[in-house]
Amino acid sequence: MAFALGSLFLFCSISSLLTGVYSRTNLHENGNSCCPKGWTRLDHRCFIYQDDRREFADAEKVCQVIGGNLASIHSTLEYTVVLEMIKEASDSSDDVWIGLHESIEEKAFFWTDGSSVDFTTFNDNVTSGDCVEIEFQDGQWDNDSCYDRNRFVCARDIEQCCQ
Repeated sequence: MAFALGSLFLFCSISSLLTGVYSRTNLHENGNSCCPKGWTRLDHRCFIYQDDRREFADAEKVCQVIGGNLASIHSTLEYTVVLEMIKEASDSSDDVWIGLHESIEEKAFFWTDGSSVDFTTFNDNVTSGDCVEIEFQDGQWDNDSCYDRNRFVCARDIEQCCQ
């Protein structure tokens, strides 16, 4: 009996730690989840991994159809959550599009959702492409040809979900 109670206590403690991150992020003020089924809420945004290989522009169109854009990433926490989503949902040997891309000017990057570029984690192996992917080898960002066909992550603001 003591073992069962101890195991239950341990399970509840671990669950509360894990849900502590998501409970504050998955529930709206009225207690309802505002992200559609299959999406993960983090603070004021919802994320979803798309297990479909697309060119960058096509991936962005898919994200727009489902109410968002290719994911912009603005913090280490968001980056960690996106990496975990990719790890859980995909073959770890796949590169994944996010919404960062170069403009005509070299090294001038923009998010497809128009937000500011305030967080990056490029690797040292930056190539000559104009669209940014998370590379499977190191989990870091690399710009590559926008015509490559990668899986992708979409994001949308919570306000779009809760209205």
